[in-house]
Amino acid sequence: MLKNKLGINNSIELAKVEERITKKKSLELFETGLLNSFEVGTFKGLSQIHKYLFEEIYEFAGKIRTENISKSNFRFASAMYLEEALKQIDRMPQSNFDEIIEKYIEMNIAHPFREGNGRSTRIWLDMILKKEISKVIDWSKINKEDYLLAMERSPIKNTEIKMLLQNALTDKINDREVYMKGIDASYNYEGYNLYSIEDFDEKKE
Repeated sequence: MLKNKLGINNSIELAKVEERITKKKSLELFETGLLNSFEVGTFKGLSQIHKYLFEEIYEFAGKIRTENISKSNFRFASAMYLEEALKQIDRMPQSNFDEIIEKYIEMNIAHPFREGNGRSTRIWLDMILKKEISKVIDWSKINKEDYLLAMERSPIKNTEIKMLLQNALTDKINDREVYMKGIDASYNYEGYNLYSIEDFDEKKE
């Protein structure tokens, strides 16, 4: 189980607390406009997102991992070469939809953090889409199994994930509801569905 700042040594309890804290922080990112101050399309920008979401829980928030990690028999980029890989990703173009998704796939392969990569990187992806093509993804329209399978295949064949994401594009780039539903969907992909982001919505009557 991951060492954490909260002294929690039960993995179920940690997952519960992590979801509660980081979903609340996800909403804060949008409400305060802080997200708009982060760098777009760079590892630095992704690191800023990750740090804000996870800094209350993990010492490694926003920091490049130093250990090798894998998921479902897929090994992410070796920690030894990670820093160089991230520099190469920073240099990748992002002027159109195809380039942006290719960059997103490479960042997913890099998986730069010990935990919380998917949730942070999907926010990062929407920031790039918003800046470059004035669109974001309505994640609530993307089925969990379809997404996970397409991402698993994406290092070899990216047409599936591109089609899935393209079909869910919306021009509601500043829509609060699209953002909030998107966070819930993003968390659900990773198995975090105990809370709804609405539970932390102070504007809800």
